Amino acid sequence: MAVVDLEVRGSIALITMNRPEQLNAMDAEMAVGLIDIFEQVRQSEDIRVAILTGAGTKAFSAGGDLGAVIPLMTGARPPETECERRWLEIRKSGGPFKTDVGKPVIAAVNGHAVAGGMELVLNTDIRICAPHATFGIPEVKVGLFPGGGSTVRLRDQIPFAHAMHALLTGDSFSAEDALRYGMVNAIVSADSLMEEAMKIAEKIAANAPLAVQAIRSSFRDCTGVPEQQALAIESEYSARVHATEDAIEGPKAFLEKRKPDYRGR
Repeated sequence: MAVVDLEVRGSIALITMNRPEQLNAMDAEMAVGLIDIFEQVRQSEDIRVAILTGAGTKAFSAGGDLGAVIPLMTGARPPETECERRWLEIRKSGGPFKTDVGKPVIAAVNGHAVAGGMELVLNTDIRICAPHATFGIPEVKVGLFPGGGSTVRLRDQIPFAHAMHALLTGDSFSAEDALRYGMVNAIVSADSLMEEAMKIAEKIAANAPLAVQAIRSSFRDCTGVPEQQALAIESEYSARVHATEDAIEGPKAFLEKRKPDYRGR
């Protein structure tokens, strides 16, 4: 298998970070692979939702591989491969941590999600985790800045004081804390993690895809925006969706008491 594996099940994409011996830590190949697969999911007309997880049972992702990409990021060594050169270019725009897949992404957190792994979680839309999962932004402990969205997203996703504690101490927190903060939707057994993620994905995939994507985009685009401006953004998305064929099909199917045939147009 590749360091990032893509499996498509109907309209659901299963993306697996696959370096379990390294706790799914990201080297340049994995980071570039994630970017490419995210773009593939974005461009596909057949894929409606994605699930992101890590291989093995110990880690979702331990973030950047300290021995591989961190020296590149700090300039301690020059890039040696085309993949490393591409990673440095991609990183200028935020890399996989700031990539908008354009469709709902569910994180199935099967273990430790720290540093860049945590930032990947923060960039997803729905999160479920195993009981042994842990979360953290430890960059400050090694003199680094968590530049994959942590100082922007964490403050909106958990209470202020807890976000500051996590960022400034570098301490990790448990799955129970993540649920209490509202950062994850549910804690489920490790054995049923992927089954539960698939159930959520199937519910989303059954809905009108253009409506799903527009709702997701409106929610994200309106975050932190003044109310009147946000309402104007929402109205634009609403008008686009209501002009689609799916917006006719949905109410018609409801009245006819049948399953709607959404075609994404």
